[in-house]
Amino acid sequence: MTATAPHPGIGKAPGPPAPPRRRGPGGLIRTLPLAPSVVLLLLFLAGPIVYCVWIAFTDLQLTGQAQESFVGFDNFTRAFGDEAFLNAVWLTVVFTVVSSLIGQNTLGLALAALMQRASKPVRTLTGGIVVTAWVLPEVVAGFLLYAFFRREGTLNAILDWLHLPSQNWLFTLPILAVSFANVWRGTAFSMLVYSAALNEIPKEITEAAEVDGAGGRRRMWHITLPMIRRSIGTNLMLNTLQTLSVFGLIWVMTRGGPGGRSQTLPLFMYEQAFQNSLIGYGTAVALLLLLVGSLFSLVYLRLLRTEV
Repeated sequence: MTATAPHPGIGKAPGPPAPPRRRGPGGLIRTLPLAPSVVLLLLFLAGPIVYCVWIAFTDLQLTGQAQESFVGFDNFTRAFGDEAFLNAVWLTVVFTVVSSLIGQNTLGLALAALMQRASKPVRTLTGGIVVTAWVLPEVVAGFLLYAFFRREGTLNAILDWLHLPSQNWLFTLPILAVSFANVWRGTAFSMLVYSAALNEIPKEITEAAEVDGAGGRRRMWHITLPMIRRSIGTNLMLNTLQTLSVFGLIWVMTRGGPGGRSQTLPLFMYEQAFQNSLIGYGTAVALLLLLVGSLFSLVYLRLLRTEV
């Protein structure tokens, strides 16, 4: 019998691992086009942010001061002991919940769902009206809603025509008036997001649910909402961040009044920094507002995390 020769790889000890490949200059060359963008971001984004963080820990003022000094956490301590700041925090929460989490989100979803079953002329007309309010500049929208809610405005004229009691809405219910204004202006974004999400739901699923006898409410609760939950989370996050920074709309309508009853955190920050000349204190309030927005973002991003 002739012995077969063993396989060249059998019986030999494994050799040392292959050394890692060295990247040539090509990788560095490919990243060179990004260098100008990185430099611009560092100069005009990261730089101002770092400088604002520094200002928040100083007593910098616009006038009457030769040089600022480091005061540590005094500005933040002052904020949490300031009744006007706490009032602005509460009004910001009310404004965000009423106009964004409830108003824009709910109304946008309702309009998107109704437009799914409406005829094409109705969809075109409704979408055009809603989107027009969204594309208007914030200052123009503020003047329109001021004319609507003022004592001699459109709303009271309609109530008088219906023989219903009227009132000065910008004086008696200013935070609700500006919340409604923000709903009127921002609902279009939610409607567009939910319209795109509803169009992605397979019609076979809804048709099978109808055949099984599921009504409109059951289909909405058990089929539609679970299938567009990621769109709901994304819309809530974007709407919340946008609502937290609303300034021009409220400033045009009420300037934060009367008596600070519609003064949200952006208006309080503006008043302290540019009207009272307390740049350090106003910047500290801005950082607290940034922290609130970051917390909302973290919550929404956790809800949007992909299930394993």
